Amino acid sequence: MAHFAELNDSNVVLRVVVIADSDCLDSEDKESEAVGIAFCEGLFGSGTWKQTSYNGNIRSTYANPGSTYNPSKDKFIPTSPYPSWVLNSDDNWESPLGDPPEVDNYSWDESAYQADNTKGWQKDDFT
Repeated sequence: MAHFAELNDSNVVLRVVVIADSDCLDSEDKESEAVGIAFCEGLFGSGTWKQTSYNGNIRSTYANPGSTYNPSKDKFIPTSPYPSWVLNSDDNWESPLGDPPEVDNYSWDESAYQADNTKGWQKDDFT
């Protein structure tokens, strides 16, 4: 199965559709993004379509509705998990406070960060 993301004028992903691999084959039976895009346009009308993949082999990250396509990097950027997080140079989202004190047993509390921007990582209580 092949996955294609429809983009709006701001390169935000509107939806991702799944089509058969056979609908992406060119005249030499090789997978072609252009053929897949033409197939999507035939089904859904004209628009901006980009191929994506679950395993990240195409455009780094799987596209999801709300994520953004960066044309200069030819990759999808996932949506921010929290309003305060920032995108680093590798296009990964980071908390404004860096990593938690320990790898396990911490989660981000956006409300705590908004109330006091020196706090945000909260130790999980599993008891």
